[in-house]
Amino acid sequence: MTDSPVPPADLELRLVRYFTVVADELHFGRAAEVLRLAQPSLSRQIRRLEQQLGVRLLDRTPRGTRLTEAGETFLPQAKELLRTAARAVASARSAAGHGPFTVGYTTNLIVTPAVRELRYRHPEADVRAVHLSWSEPRDALLDHRVDVVAARLVFAPDGLDVTPLYEEPRVLLVPLGHRLAGKESVTLDDIADETFPRFAGVDDGGANPPGHTRLGALVETLEDKLELVAGDEMVSLAPAGFAANLRPDIVSVPVSDALPVQVVLATRSGERHPLLAAFRRAAATQMVPPTERTGKEG
Repeated sequence: MTDSPVPPADLELRLVRYFTVVADELHFGRAAEVLRLAQPSLSRQIRRLEQQLGVRLLDRTPRGTRLTEAGETFLPQAKELLRTAARAVASARSAAGHGPFTVGYTTNLIVTPAVRELRYRHPEADVRAVHLSWSEPRDALLDHRVDVVAARLVFAPDGLDVTPLYEEPRVLLVPLGHRLAGKESVTLDDIADETFPRFAGVDDGGANPPGHTRLGALVETLEDKLELVAGDEMVSLAPAGFAANLRPDIVSVPVSDALPVQVVLATRSGERHPLLAAFRRAAATQMVPPTERTGKEG
């Protein structure tokens, strides 16, 4: 005879959120201020949650509030529970076409003509555009902060639907005075001994030469990368679209045999927002390589 399964606790998400705030603050008074609750009321709500779970989550000591072992175990799962609930709500609203349609885009990619066309064809829609750093597209989609992203494909595409738009050649970014700064072009062999950056939240294999093992500092922003290049600490590959907006102490050199980087539209797999197909059509005609952009805008 097998044991009967333990019935799931009938948790209230509101109480779970209260717990995560107290756990982050480790102070009932500060947590009450964040939640705009009276402190005695917050204490009662936490006790209700503990009763629902059948375990003690927090201990108050002379030195303050601390998580019990059960609380430490529950906290990351509680936060994931809240994220899952938020994604479920956002997904349902997106499928119904409620709320804004948000287009994410990364540096030096111009979505304005496609967004403008979508607004023209759907004047009743609330269409928004938000800038994302190079490491954000995947998380922004999966967290439902955006509905579609125009980005260079240097992130893992699993769990996403990806539509190619065009390809950008690669250039090498080097500081003024570098041995390669005056070249008309270079090859991957020419830069085999150079140090390249590691990228936060980005697939190094998509951003750096394939198989390259000489990796230096971790960078999280474009500005950090350019600072390291300008300081002669490393060199970096970049899409050709970056070359027009470089610092005066950095030059770009075409890399003749580097694989181009794909510019894509990415969405959550199975995304069914009513405006998505229309935006894909607008992007296919309006989002073009910089060399073809003249005459497409306006």
